[in-house]
Amino acid sequence: MIGHGGAAGGDKPTLAVVGATGAVGTVMLSILSERADIWGEIRLIASPRSAGRKLTVRGEQVEVVALSEEAFEGVDVAMFDVPDEISARWAPIAASKGAVAVDNSGAFRMDPDVPLVVPEVNAHAARVRPRGIIANPNCTTLSMIVAMGALHAEFGLSELIVSSYQAVSGAGKEGIDALREQLALVAGTELGTHPGDVRRAVGDTGPFPAPMALNVVPFAGSLKEDGWSSEELKVRNESRKILGLPELRVTATCVRVPVITTHSLAVHARFENEVTVEAAHEILAGAPGVVLCDNPAEGEFPTPADAVGTDPTWVGRVRRSLDDPRALELFVCGDNLRKGAALNTAQIAEVVAAELAGGAAAR
Repeated sequence: MIGHGGAAGGDKPTLAVVGATGAVGTVMLSILSERADIWGEIRLIASPRSAGRKLTVRGEQVEVVALSEEAFEGVDVAMFDVPDEISARWAPIAASKGAVAVDNSGAFRMDPDVPLVVPEVNAHAARVRPRGIIANPNCTTLSMIVAMGALHAEFGLSELIVSSYQAVSGAGKEGIDALREQLALVAGTELGTHPGDVRRAVGDTGPFPAPMALNVVPFAGSLKEDGWSSEELKVRNESRKILGLPELRVTATCVRVPVITTHSLAVHARFENEVTVEAAHEILAGAPGVVLCDNPAEGEFPTPADAVGTDPTWVGRVRRSLDDPRALELFVCGDNLRKGAALNTAQIAEVVAAELAGGAAAR
C-alpha cells in the first residue's frame, strides 16, 4: 500500500501522531524532534477535549486537531499512541484513508494479518501488511528482544526463561503518581520492618494490588487463565512472533518494582548451539540498538537509574550457565517509554517512510 500524501508526490511524507497529548505521545514528540527530519507535515491528533492545544514538535508550535475521519486525509503514516479500544476503532479507519497505521497498543499484535515489528530484528516484516496496519510490541518484550534477536541470529534460540522487573510507568501516569505518593508517605520512617506496616501507612495502593514503596509486587497486567498474567503471556507470544519461532519455549514471571521508568529483565536463554561469553560479548557489542555494559569487577552493569531516558537496550551480567554449555544468563534494561514504546514506533514509521519514498521514486 502506497500512501497518497506527500510521499506519493515526491515530497516528504505526512505523519499523524494520534494521542499526541498522552504520556507516550509526549515522548514521541521529543523523539521526532531529535531524529532525522524525514517528515513533511506532522499532524497532531487527540481527543476532542484536547483539540486546540498547541504542542512543540521540531521547534514549532503545532495545534492539536480532534480525532475524526477527516483528520487522516492526506496522511501517509499514522502513529497511534492510545489505548487498545481507540486503536481498534481508528487504526482501520486511518488505513482505509490510505495511511499506514503504526499501532503502539495491544489491539493488533497477535492478528495474523498484522506484522509485529522491531526494526533491528525483523524490519522486512513491515512490508507485508494486508490490513495496512503494523503493530508495535509490548514494552516488556521490547526491553529484551533487540538483544535476543542478535543472539538468536548467531546461535539459534530454543528457550527463554525470563523474570521482569517492571517500572510503574508501565501502568501509566496513575502508576507514577501512586509510587511518588507512597514514597512521600514512607520517607523518613521506620516502616518496612513489621508485617503490613507499609500497607497500613499507604492505604490506597492505586493501580497495583499491593504497595509499591519499599516493596516488589509479583504481578503485572491482568489475570488470565491458569494464573498467568497478561504481561507474561505477551512476552511469550510476542517473542515467538517477532523472531519467527512459533514453537519457542518461553516462560515469564513479571514483577512490578518501585522504579519510575525503565524495565529490567533477568534472562535465561538456551540455544541450539554451544555458546561462550566471549562470542556473546562480540555479538552484543556490534548489535544495532544494544549497549554492552558488562564489567562486574568494576561495578559496571545496567541499572534502571542509569538507562532511563536513553534509547538502547543495555546488557550486562553475561554468563554461561553453570550447568548447560548452550545457555546464557544476562540482565537487560530498556526505557519502557522510549524504545519500549515511542522510539520503536518512530523507527517503524521511518521504515515505512523509506519504502514509500522508494516506491514514489520508482514511478
